[in-house]
Amino acid sequence: EVQLVESGGGLVQAGGSLRLSCAASGFTFESYTMGWFRQAPGKEREGISCASNSDGSTYYADSVKGRFTISRDNANSTVYLQMDSLKPEDTAVYYCARFIGPTMLFYDFWGQGTQVTVSS
Repeated sequence: EVQLVESGGGLVQAGGSLRLSCAASGFTFESYTMGWFRQAPGKEREGISCASNSDGSTYYADSVKGRFTISRDNANSTVYLQMDSLKPEDTAVYYCARFIGPTMLFYDFWGQGTQVTVSS
């Protein structure tokens, strides 16, 4: 079965960094675009970033562009999200997802999430 397991969340001060990891299994990892979305209390789900399976392209939401970096290791079926210059507004549960369409609304599997809390 498809499994996506996030890790790396935690509590960090504003301006600090965290690196999230997503370990994937149960499918051909290199055949899918992989990425991240987040959900904060009182806010709608927000697509953060994704990395294409086909041409190496990446996408970043304006809210994180220049601060977050996505990467993937196809040999180890792992996708990462390096988060720098964190802000309190980044506080959310972060989910890794397998994407199947042209926008970040099109996903079919996601993980359990990992909590990121940024203090001011």
